[in-house]
Amino acid sequence: MTCELCDRATSGHLCSRHTEQLAARLRELPALYREAGECLVPRQSGWGDIVATKAAAGPRSPVNEDVIDTVNWARATEVIHLWRADVRRLRWPHRGATPPADLDTDCRWLAQELDWIVAQYPACGDLAREVAELNSAVRSVVGDPEPRPQRLGLCIALVDDDAVCGAVISRLPGETQLRCKWCGTTYGPQDYMTLQHFQPADAA
Repeated sequence: MTCELCDRATSGHLCSRHTEQLAARLRELPALYREAGECLVPRQSGWGDIVATKAAAGPRSPVNEDVIDTVNWARATEVIHLWRADVRRLRWPHRGATPPADLDTDCRWLAQELDWIVAQYPACGDLAREVAELNSAVRSVVGDPEPRPQRLGLCIALVDDDAVCGAVISRLPGETQLRCKWCGTTYGPQDYMTLQHFQPADAA
């Protein structure tokens, strides 16, 4: 079996890195949407503000319509609740109706069930992608983009016929245990100097 997001060999529908990423996004999503709600009211504006446009002049909307178009608490709540209902339907088909939708509760419930979801849920990859889309949309509003992987160099592990793997090794800020996506070799803090020492001259 391979990860549905990166094709890395794994025992479930997601590799450990994407499982941890999904768990983090589920934990952070409600707080991010609350923060986005604070962006709805434009700064230094009020009900009586008048704005001039080429078409006509009129009262300025008391909310930031660009934010409404980008993020919507009700939509996020509905999407996450539908995922909870579907997971619950498959895992406990004989239980009653799913509790009422609540973004905090539903995100927390999905995060708690993540072990089963990754191991057994057929739509796990689609769930991860949709949560990632919600996360990306709300972060674009609150101005807090997710950290991007930092390239450290090339994997120096010997693979078949004593050839060097050479795949790119990268890490997220704060990540200390690194794993080559190609050959599976792991690198801890104690290996960083060795990794740097054996980099080819043109690796940079």
